[in-house]
Amino acid sequence: MSSNSELKIISGNANPKLAAKVCEVLGTSLIKVKASRFSDGEIGVQIQESVRGDHVFVIQPTCPPVNENLMELLVIIDALKRASAREITAVIPYYGYARQDRKAKPRDPITAKLVGNLLTEAGADRMLAIDLHATQIQGFFDIPVDNLFGAPRLADYFLNKGLEDLIVVAPDIGGVKRARDFADKLDTSIAIIDKRRPKANVSEVMNIIGDVKGKNVILVDDMIDTAGTITNAARALKEQGAKDVFAACSHPLFSGPAIERLENSPISELVVTDTIPLDEAKMMDKLTVLSTAPLLAEGIERIYKNLPVSVLF
Repeated sequence: MSSNSELKIISGNANPKLAAKVCEVLGTSLIKVKASRFSDGEIGVQIQESVRGDHVFVIQPTCPPVNENLMELLVIIDALKRASAREITAVIPYYGYARQDRKAKPRDPITAKLVGNLLTEAGADRMLAIDLHATQIQGFFDIPVDNLFGAPRLADYFLNKGLEDLIVVAPDIGGVKRARDFADKLDTSIAIIDKRRPKANVSEVMNIIGDVKGKNVILVDDMIDTAGTITNAARALKEQGAKDVFAACSHPLFSGPAIERLENSPISELVVTDTIPLDEAKMMDKLTVLSTAPLLAEGIERIYKNLPVSVLF
């Protein structure tokens, strides 16, 4: 790395509060960028400081409005490339379109791969994400991808609560590894909810594998979208004799009926991270938000200094 290459951070409009917290941890400030809209909705970007020869990190989760935030990210990356940035790392705390990572039915798109192609073609040299929906998405890129995990931060929170008789529950078969890793950090066992999904955003609990009677349960998932899966699971666990039901996830999408479902659910406390910004309408008394800024800041610093990122996994 050339000695005059500086670390610079840009934020799009998706989650500027998180970007500001990352800068605070790193002891730096966001570089000035003007992202505007033409009257027809097209996105315009102007980088208002020199980035020539610098390593620029663009912090922009592709959360709702997904297409707006994704397109803004692509335009910012293109602007940086044309402004002669030496290296561009796309910091995407929440990677949208990740659920479309395979052909589940004939003629399905693999949109997680498409988004990877778009980022690379726009000029990104590297991507830094938190809790990709499927870890194999890293293989969709021809550039380095670092997938950090929010689970240690969430697990530390529950450790500090001093709960007894704990068991970690995977809300579906696909989340077993995530639940097992979480349980290892809490030194406890896991249970699994076997369910089927008749169609997108609709889930039906079928069976609980494991003994949850009289135990404090932590439901762990990577994201909560409409909250059907997590709230159905919570009710099923209570019916099986669980004491208190807690839930944890990295990405609080909270779309559609999610807030109403969560407020009316038997979940005692829901612990999430700030990869996705939450407005006042989505805040609840039972909601606790933990910051990923220290994790992202350390990842950014290690990438900039060419230090191993694996210690954060």
